[in-house]
Amino acid sequence: MIQTIDRYKGSLLGLAVGDCVGVALEFKQPGTFQPVTDMLGGGPFRLEKGEYTDDTAMALCLADSLLACSGFDAHDQMKRYVRWYREGYRSATGWCFDIGNTTADALKLFEETGKPFCGSTDEWSAGNGSIMRLCPISLFYVEDLEAGLEMAGESSRTTHGERRAVDACRYMSGLIMGALHGVTKEELLQPLYCPVPNAWEKKPLHDELTEVAKGSFKHKQPPEIKGTGYVVDSLEAALWAFYHGKSFEEGLLLAVNLGNDADTTGAVYGQIAGAYYGVNAIPEKWLSAVKYGDEIGDLAKQLYKKKSQ
Repeated sequence: MIQTIDRYKGSLLGLAVGDCVGVALEFKQPGTFQPVTDMLGGGPFRLEKGEYTDDTAMALCLADSLLACSGFDAHDQMKRYVRWYREGYRSATGWCFDIGNTTADALKLFEETGKPFCGSTDEWSAGNGSIMRLCPISLFYVEDLEAGLEMAGESSRTTHGERRAVDACRYMSGLIMGALHGVTKEELLQPLYCPVPNAWEKKPLHDELTEVAKGSFKHKQPPEIKGTGYVVDSLEAALWAFYHGKSFEEGLLLAVNLGNDADTTGAVYGQIAGAYYGVNAIPEKWLSAVKYGDEIGDLAKQLYKKKSQ
């Protein structure tokens, strides 16, 4: 099936919308807030409605790199991430106001060494900072599914080298690419789905990601489902929302109302659900509010035109 512009825009703009809806609840503990029903802005960084965080900014850097280099170039990606970190490149506000410790450490190490794969492999560094920005990889490599899985893992290693973070990117990229090809939700969420036959047999996922891929999100409810900064929790929470939501909007509100790292849970959900439902399923009031939304949509169109053959 042809991957339509609608699904491409849905995934990248879905990331941004999810980020923007989630900012109001970032760092808030479950049970301490009134659930949100709309995009509000605010949050710990007092953002205006439609201003996004590091999730979207880094995804735009990654998209820019894939387009400029006609493919994967880890060094170029890291240069762009550093520009965002130091100069506010691709930020919604003109400066970097939000960055995870693992990402910051990797960017500083890159500045010192010039080596692009700087992601910590320490077991305590398995954060969600690489799944939050992932979808440009899946959009670019959707015609070469094996490369889409491989480059997803490599895109994590620049800032997050721990195996769970790498494997979360590999599994999630498979979901996004499947959705872009028009695979049904039921098939996407089957145990150990992958658009590449036998991929998880040849290069197995980490045990914790295997549990998620087998459908742990179907059998749990909050508080077992947690939208934390830990990559396994984060992906599981987004998939729980995708599984239970009957529309893009319903699923996104389920995702962000888990609290904690709500903007990233929203961004991860938005990438998958946006690729599945398409941009036309995202409420117009949210799309029109996203800062630089037209530019983000145009980036998605460029990725569609330049996708790897």
